[in-house]
Amino acid sequence: MSKRRILITGGGSYLGRCLTLLATPIHDVGYTFFNNDPLNLAFGRLLDVREATAVTRLIRQFQPQVIIHTVGSNRGSDMGSVIRQGTQNVLRAAAENGARFIHLSTDSIFDGLNPPYDETAVPSPVNEYGRAKADAEAIVAENPNHVIIRTSLIYGLKEIDHGTAWMARALAAGEPVQLFDNQIRNPVWVETLSRACLELADSDFTGVLNVAGRQAISRAEFSLRLLDFWQVQPRDTLTIGPSVSGRWPLDCRLDLRLGTAVLDTPLLGVDEVIKTRSQN
Repeated sequence: MSKRRILITGGGSYLGRCLTLLATPIHDVGYTFFNNDPLNLAFGRLLDVREATAVTRLIRQFQPQVIIHTVGSNRGSDMGSVIRQGTQNVLRAAAENGARFIHLSTDSIFDGLNPPYDETAVPSPVNEYGRAKADAEAIVAENPNHVIIRTSLIYGLKEIDHGTAWMARALAAGEPVQLFDNQIRNPVWVETLSRACLELADSDFTGVLNVAGRQAISRAEFSLRLLDFWQVQPRDTLTIGPSVSGRWPLDCRLDLRLGTAVLDTPLLGVDEVIKTRSQN
């Protein structure tokens, strides 16, 4: 892998932290964060991607060859502007500096009615998050040297992910937690996704690429796997059942044939990852 000058936006996020730590021994890395920096490394920079002038200034100063754009919010009143305006600002600065642009998208751009979804599938979002991410994809497609990574639920086995941590807190407090058995996803190990991003940083592939775990599983089964791994108890207030139709897409299985062909990084499924981790 050739050494690159890489800027990672959202370096303080769950994916961003793993990606930054994996990239640092190999590449010349900079990363951005918003509000606080959990990594606390010298090459981190505070940045609000909605501020175009600040984005342009930072990218001109750092002169990255590759930008991996992980910034995204799926809740709160600022969600749409962070995703749409933030992507536009970073992409524009990337184009001005001739940087390759790798953008993290989501399977939530689909309605979940016609799986499995390959890279030619047209977005059909059912909620504001999906609509914002679909709009961001359209923005990114304006840059010829881009990769749009469509991925799924991100988890890790070194650091508990936000969703599992929320469930653990709620269950410990005796609050209700419902797991959905009718939503199907391809959860992706954070190390798989991070390694795929770095592989694509050194690749000439352009366009859309599905990068997720090869095991399709319901969100209920997935959550139970992680609750078991992290030994979360008690579970007296946990229930399993269907989600309300229309709020979130149901079956968003991704077709991973192209990703498997393009990448050397194995797209491990949840059970494979947990088994490997348990043996080490």
